[in-house]
Amino acid sequence: MNKHIREICLLGVLAALYVAVCVAIAPLSYGVAQFRVAEIFIALPFYNKKYSAAIIAGTFIANLIGPYGIVDAVVGTSASAIVCLIIVLVKRKWVIAPAAGIVNGIIIGAMLYILDIIPDMALIPIMAGVALGVFAATLMGVVLFAGLEKKTPKFMEMIKTMQRLR
Repeated sequence: MNKHIREICLLGVLAALYVAVCVAIAPLSYGVAQFRVAEIFIALPFYNKKYSAAIIAGTFIANLIGPYGIVDAVVGTSASAIVCLIIVLVKRKWVIAPAAGIVNGIIIGAMLYILDIIPDMALIPIMAGVALGVFAATLMGVVLFAGLEKKTPKFMEMIKTMQRLR
């Protein structure tokens, strides 16, 4: 199989997996107290920037079919794109979870506040709720992939190069 076709297929599977995980635990994936388990995958662009496309596509689709529709699809996808850009540019593993928490806390928190999802709730608590949930889920991914790096270096080499092991 052509290398580019294999990469596109892999990215498509990752995007679909992101969507499936979000939808499977939908009440937790959206809103102020969100704990989006699919955010574990946001660590992948640290290993190969090409994974950013899958994370962004998965975010767009998951948010489009989520409770806030097109607004969340555009706003949430923008937040994910910014996080991916930070991860790719900074290239420090310890930045992933704080960047994801802060960026999503500010952007998604502001969106939820403007949409008046929880009437009479102040902006800062909404931002904090989103930031903490995203930080925790993303930190799980950072720890998971750091552990895989130590325990399964061949598997992580496959992740980094997007190639199958031979």
